[in-house]
Amino acid sequence: MKLPAQENEKQSLAFGGQALIEGVMIRSHKHLVICVRQPNNEILTHIEEINSLSEKHWVLRLPFLRGIIALFETLYLGVKGIFFSANATLDEEEEFTYKEFLITIVMALVLASFFLIVPFLLTALLNLRGLVFNIVEAIVRLTFFLLYLALVSMWGEFRRILQYHGAEHKAINAHEAGSSLNVSDIKKFPRLHSRCGTSFIFVVVFVSILLFSLMPDLGFTARLAYRLVLVPAIGAISYELLKLSDKHKDSAIMRFLTIPGLAFQRLATKEPDDDMVEVAAKAVMEIRRLSSSLQTSSSNNRSANAHV
Repeated sequence: MKLPAQENEKQSLAFGGQALIEGVMIRSHKHLVICVRQPNNEILTHIEEINSLSEKHWVLRLPFLRGIIALFETLYLGVKGIFFSANATLDEEEEFTYKEFLITIVMALVLASFFLIVPFLLTALLNLRGLVFNIVEAIVRLTFFLLYLALVSMWGEFRRILQYHGAEHKAINAHEAGSSLNVSDIKKFPRLHSRCGTSFIFVVVFVSILLFSLMPDLGFTARLAYRLVLVPAIGAISYELLKLSDKHKDSAIMRFLTIPGLAFQRLATKEPDDDMVEVAAKAVMEIRRLSSSLQTSSSNNRSANAHV
């Protein structure tokens, strides 16, 4: 994370985040901060250092390989954050056990398999082939996901997570604009963000259409196998495209291409209340403090080495 020399310069885009149960997780390249609103209304803050595999082995920093590593590490840290927030929001006599957590993970995998396989099976009933099949399948998959989001957003507990998602975006937007992180200032920023994982879904859909169209049609079983085997490849290519879009985010073409993802986020985020914004602000302030300290330490080390 490179912070600007002056406060009013635009901030680096190295921060990422995730909404949790009554909380927010913010990540930099080196640290992870989780802030959760507890039942007593206090904000619990958890900080840990990130030791990415890609930092240890240069080969894992190569294009496409780095995307696969990033996706698996994001999934791992995200699941870890949800587990932490679940326990932090329970009363002292309650506890979210590993058994319950395992059941939750299995249910999530079943749901993911549903979105992956069922749209393919339904599209197969239409006896389509080639590019048309892949486009129709993608439309069916997106429709399923939109309906799912629309339904769960009506559920009170899940709606709160979507509100924390909006708070996370607002806080990161404020940070990247060089704004102060007061609740009143953060609330002025949009709850949508071009680098959000929901926008990433649209990139994945377009990449999958292209990649599946390039694969030879070896029958029903082979086409179904492609959907499973090529998941890492689709994720890696999509990751590189997302990095490219972020690098050229100010171009007219990229602004146009991000429109579907931003529209999609209107379902995936909700306007947060002040308490939620306060939690997100604290998480961003902590990660910014850690990143600034790390940068200062690195500068001091370089200066010391230069005088040796």
